[in-house]
Amino acid sequence: MTTHRSRPARTAGSYLLLTVLALVFVAPIAYLVIGSFKPSSEVIDGVGGFVPRDLSLDNYTGMLGRFSSPATGYFADFFLTSLLVTTGVVLLGLLVNSMAAYSLARLRWGGRDAVMLGVVALTILPFEAIAVPLFYALNEHRNTYYIQILPFVASAFSIYLFYSFFIGLPKEIEEAARLDGAGVWRTYLRIVVPMSKPVFATVAILSFLTTWGSFLWPVMMIDQPQKRPLPLAIAVFQGQPPYDWGQIFAFGVLMVLPVLVVFLLFQRWFVQSLASSGLKG
Repeated sequence: MTTHRSRPARTAGSYLLLTVLALVFVAPIAYLVIGSFKPSSEVIDGVGGFVPRDLSLDNYTGMLGRFSSPATGYFADFFLTSLLVTTGVVLLGLLVNSMAAYSLARLRWGGRDAVMLGVVALTILPFEAIAVPLFYALNEHRNTYYIQILPFVASAFSIYLFYSFFIGLPKEIEEAARLDGAGVWRTYLRIVVPMSKPVFATVAILSFLTTWGSFLWPVMMIDQPQKRPLPLAIAVFQGQPPYDWGQIFAFGVLMVLPVLVVFLLFQRWFVQSLASSGLKG
């Protein structure tokens, strides 16, 4: 009887805890959005910053107006640069990393185990450790779009995520496809990829988040306003007088909005991937 009575209390406690955690994570976003519509004098106002009053679009029009020449750059250029770079990294990364992981998970070739060990070791190597050598190696290609894409296409962490998912797929389906005359490429494209939508969505979201918010590499390689991605542009904008927190918040909202849209579009597969990983674990 005690167990049955305690279940509603446990459920209520769980929902209460989850609600508190949700509020903790949502509060900064709500503060950012509300502040972007308020006068700058009322933005940094502690708890009062959550109160929606005196709302207008002045911060957005003012912020966009400050990016109105080649010297300052244009917000549309910043946005398109981030969109182009992120799309390139995500799409090429999905192709390259999934193929590499499938080769490690399903094909037999010499040195496969050593390569897999190297992939696992590289997952703990931060980009900061190779940023300076990479800068000197690629210094002649500064201020280009492709230099912001190519170094991040291959990702040891993405390969490991794909490998962990592929290794758990039933081999019988692939063997049946081979018996029907399907080669490696056809099996991968027609059988494995359709079965792996959750991990593709997970890698796409994680890659999108990492690339969209990338800051260190653009700081090192980009000094032309027209080629700046959004994270670098907002850092430069924040340091230029006159300091206007309302406009900075407006810039932040426009920068965060695509991330929220991407997550909402792919959240079903993302959650499904996490759930299936938990079941396999």
